[in-house]
Amino acid sequence: MGFTLSLSTNPFVNRFAEPEDLVDVLANEVDIGRIQLTHEFIDPAWPLPLVRRMTDRMAKSCAVSGVKVTSMMTGPYGRLNHFGHPDPEARRHSVAWFKTLADISADLGCPAIGTQFAILTFRDFDDPERRASIMAEALACWREVAEHALGRGLTYLFWEPMSVGRELGHTQAATRQLQAEIDAASLPLPLLPMVDIDHGDVSSSNPVDTDPYAWASNFAARSPIIHIKQSSMNKGGHWPFTAERNQDGRIQPLQMLTAIREGGGHDNELCLELAFREREPSDRAVVTQMRKSVAFWASHVDASRSQPDV
Repeated sequence: MGFTLSLSTNPFVNRFAEPEDLVDVLANEVDIGRIQLTHEFIDPAWPLPLVRRMTDRMAKSCAVSGVKVTSMMTGPYGRLNHFGHPDPEARRHSVAWFKTLADISADLGCPAIGTQFAILTFRDFDDPERRASIMAEALACWREVAEHALGRGLTYLFWEPMSVGRELGHTQAATRQLQAEIDAASLPLPLLPMVDIDHGDVSSSNPVDTDPYAWASNFAARSPIIHIKQSSMNKGGHWPFTAERNQDGRIQPLQMLTAIREGGGHDNELCLELAFREREPSDRAVVTQMRKSVAFWASHVDASRSQPDV
C-alpha cells in the first residue's frame, strides 16, 4: 500500500461541529482523504440516540465525499487520567466510555481507536507501589476494551508515548519497556505504540529522546500511525508545514521517509497533528495552513480520497 497521509481533526474542534460541515472542509478545502477523528465530534458520553444520529451523519458525509476515518482518538479535551485514574469508579467509567468509542469507530468502518496508555497523578507516579498497582489496573482496563473492540470488528488499538514520565513513554527506553509488558500480556487485540516525532523528555540525557527522526525510525516497524508536525529545536509547538515554519523547521519529507524505511516501516500512516491558538490571525488560518501542510506532503505520500458514493 505504501505510505499514506492523514490528519488529526484536533485543530477543527469547536471551529466546526456539524459532520457535513467538517467533512466538506476536509475534502474540498484541505483536500485530504484520511482522517484521525477525535472524540469531540462524536462524544461517547452523549446520550445514545445523539451518538447514533451524529455517527450516521458522519458516516454518510464521509461516504459522499470519499473521506475515510482511519482511526479515532481522544482529542485536545480528552487528555485525562482515564485508565490511570486512582478511583476505581472513574476507571470503570473510562472503560465504558472507550467501549462506546469502539462502537462509534466500528459504525464508521474505522479499524482502530487509541489514547494515552494511562496518565498518572504525581502521587501515584512517585510511589512505586501505587504506580505498580495503577499500571496493572490500566492494563486490565485495556484488556476489557480490547475484548469489546474485537467483537465489534476493530483490528488494533494504539497508545501514544508522551513527554513526561507520569504520562508514560517519555523516553524511547520507557516506550520499549511498556510495549514489552503490553506484548507479554497477550491482549485480545494488538495494542501498539503510536509515536509522535515531537514528543520525548526534553530533560533526558539521551539525545535520541528528542530526535524526531530517531523516534520515527526506531518505532517504524511497530507504530502503524506516526504523528508528524513541523518541529523546532525547542519543541515549541505543533507547527504546520508552511513556508514560514519550514525555514527553520527540522522535518523534511524525504529524510523522514528514509528514516522510517530504514527502521522497517513500509505502509505507515503519517498523521498531521497540528495546533492553532485561539487568537487571531491563527484562529482563522487553520484551514489554509492545513491545506498547505497537506500539499507539502502530498507529493511524497498518498493523500488521495477514495471514490465517493453517488
